[in-house]
Amino acid sequence: MVERNWSGTLTYSADVVRPSTLDEVRDLVTGHDRVRILGTRHSFSAIGDTDGLLVDLTGIAPDLAFDDASGEVSFTSGARYADVVPFLQRRGRALPNTGSLPHINVAGAVSTGTHGSGDRLRNLSSAVREVQLLTGTGEHVTLRRGEDPDFAGAVVALGALGVVTRLTLATEPTYDVRQDAYVRLGWASLLADPDAVLGAGYSVSVFTDWDGAPIPETVVKRRLGGDADAAVPLLGVDPVGEWGGDSRISSEAESLTARGVSGPWHERLPHFRIERPPSHGAELQSEWFVPRERTAEALEAVSAVGAGLRDALIVSEIRTMAADDLWLSPGFGRDSLCLHFTWRPDHAVVRPAVRLVEEALASLDARPHWGKVFDLEAFDVDAAYPRAAEFRSLAERFDPQGRFRNDFLDRTVWVRHR
Repeated sequence: MVERNWSGTLTYSADVVRPSTLDEVRDLVTGHDRVRILGTRHSFSAIGDTDGLLVDLTGIAPDLAFDDASGEVSFTSGARYADVVPFLQRRGRALPNTGSLPHINVAGAVSTGTHGSGDRLRNLSSAVREVQLLTGTGEHVTLRRGEDPDFAGAVVALGALGVVTRLTLATEPTYDVRQDAYVRLGWASLLADPDAVLGAGYSVSVFTDWDGAPIPETVVKRRLGGDADAAVPLLGVDPVGEWGGDSRISSEAESLTARGVSGPWHERLPHFRIERPPSHGAELQSEWFVPRERTAEALEAVSAVGAGLRDALIVSEIRTMAADDLWLSPGFGRDSLCLHFTWRPDHAVVRPAVRLVEEALASLDARPHWGKVFDLEAFDVDAAYPRAAEFRSLAERFDPQGRFRNDFLDRTVWVRHR
């Protein structure tokens, strides 16, 4: 049986097994020379592929647990955000941020550096307080923030250290969020003062075509806490209220979380409802992270090549993210402007567009998203990540036989072709 990723745009090379217990996972890892781990398959790069054995963890029960004393939540590697967030809400707790899709596997999102949005909000992996791993030698290892010097290298670890068997996240008291959509903000206004737009809420997403025309859709999510639950203009433009039009975010507007009215955090921070299919379906995605202080340069640079992206692009999303300390996180050591591209499902058309964006950002220290489409040959991991060499040493210590290595890691982190 041919196995593909969520959007159908990546075909895996190996057989897939679906264990239901972590004991089965251990037997599979120790019994094979090459193993890679799959979650909900939301990666568009070959980061999860292998020529050995693919292990799908989505059949493992989430086993959610909440610690009243610490306020931390823990769960197994089979858990999705859709499992974790309602569990927390029922206990009056919350996460500071979520991704756009609640459908995704938490361990997979953490391991690949997936993020949400917000000037003061860090990568989703920054919520991790403890990670438990099954290493390449079959050992179970626990690393906790503040207690183990390897912790910051073991969270966004790309699956190179071993199988994440359990994660523990910090939580906070629950809160409400109001989400509003604005249409046709002036592109010139964004370029003139990007901070006024990108800092307009707790989480902000600007959806554009890079054609210089008025911005089709800007979504602002405001965290309520003493603030009035009311519509607020953005650069003199009023929100459209509950979205009923032709949204650029999804081919089905009913898949989107509610706008124009407040609600609990887990029903507003994601773009998509868990009970509906997310995004456009058949698609490719890319994303690059640029130092936040170079926002204006990055927006101008991509705008200059916008005409060359037209045939490949469905829509682009502009967001921000705060700095973190995780060695291979795209936010390591710096606040970031996040430039996301949803492409048509055609590699032949998308490859030239990816090259155009990478050339436009070449002088801006851009870091690509590990789980999305980028040019592996042009990527210099040691230039992008100051602690890349330390990460390689850590991975070789946890997985001395290289069970979890694959072609993607060899060409990016280990760069054997150079």
